[in-house]
Amino acid sequence: MSGSADLASFVSTMGGERALRVEENLGEGYVRLRVAEAERRQAKHDVRCVEDAVIEMLRNARDAGARHIYVATTREGDLRATTMLDDGSGIPADMHERVFEARVTSKLDSVHMDHWGIHGRGMALFSIRENAVSAEVVSSAPGKGSAIRVVTDATALPERADQSSWPTVEAGEDGSLACVRGPHNIVRTCCEFALEERSSCEVYLGSPAEVVATARARAAQSVDGSELLFIDSLDDLPVLERLRAAADASELRSQAASLGLEMSERTAHRIVSGQIRPLRSVVARLTHRGSANAAPREVDLARDRRGLRISREDVEEFSRALERDFALLGERYYLSLSSDPRVKVGRRRITVTFDLEEGD
Repeated sequence: MSGSADLASFVSTMGGERALRVEENLGEGYVRLRVAEAERRQAKHDVRCVEDAVIEMLRNARDAGARHIYVATTREGDLRATTMLDDGSGIPADMHERVFEARVTSKLDSVHMDHWGIHGRGMALFSIRENAVSAEVVSSAPGKGSAIRVVTDATALPERADQSSWPTVEAGEDGSLACVRGPHNIVRTCCEFALEERSSCEVYLGSPAEVVATARARAAQSVDGSELLFIDSLDDLPVLERLRAAADASELRSQAASLGLEMSERTAHRIVSGQIRPLRSVVARLTHRGSANAAPREVDLARDRRGLRISREDVEEFSRALERDFALLGERYYLSLSSDPRVKVGRRRITVTFDLEEGD
């Protein structure tokens, strides 16, 4: 055996995985890690739960100049799929894979320090892919925004058990709103980001069907109807505009799938017919309940303790939440509601009725 290359090959063979991780043995139990191993360990630190992955995706969209960010997330079994659409600067086709490599960034001169730390090291998407089942740029081009889809396994990358509760928001002494109570789930992650960045971008959060309905209704249109006739493919349009330009349910479903948003054709028909309502932005939903500074109503302990009373506003908000959650059953069993869920409050019981369309 001759030469340092042969020696290195022999050590690698004999040392196995350890040799691939260690660049130099310094003695006394100290080693110098190889760059790839150091990056892998850093990735495990940067993304320790699904919520960490979501905030990194949101920060990436913001740094790309996005004014509107749509987050669609759903879970089946242990697998969670999260797709993020934005109207930012976009990613060139030849960089769709390379952006997931360590230390690859477009922010050479614009490292960003924000509420969550430093951003611009080129490690966010690398860290997400290292901890996910899959991560891919589904669609993106310069000037046309991006659609990025990440699939995670809850047994490998944990998430909060409660993924449905929304946080409570209160105003501080300076009048700024902040999340003060509630689980640190995906919803709260999006809420905290939306409040922090409310001056620069809007965030929408929901199921794939809700996100498609919302983008279709709210996305700005840069091309009018007559110009659409001369476009060879909707893929030539910005990411968010493709959903709006889809002519019918079949085309809408196809375009949604091309952006990482899977749905049945029945659901697409419900969107086209207006049965699935557009979402309000995260900030609009948080502030919908009225003034955060309003004094709480005084409770009279001597009055009417025999039954449960819930305000009309809370009942209506509860009904809307149930309608959104019903989308899970609707997609799986081809069901659709004929009206809003009806909530009846009794003495010791709350009854919810879902009226289904005939034929379901």
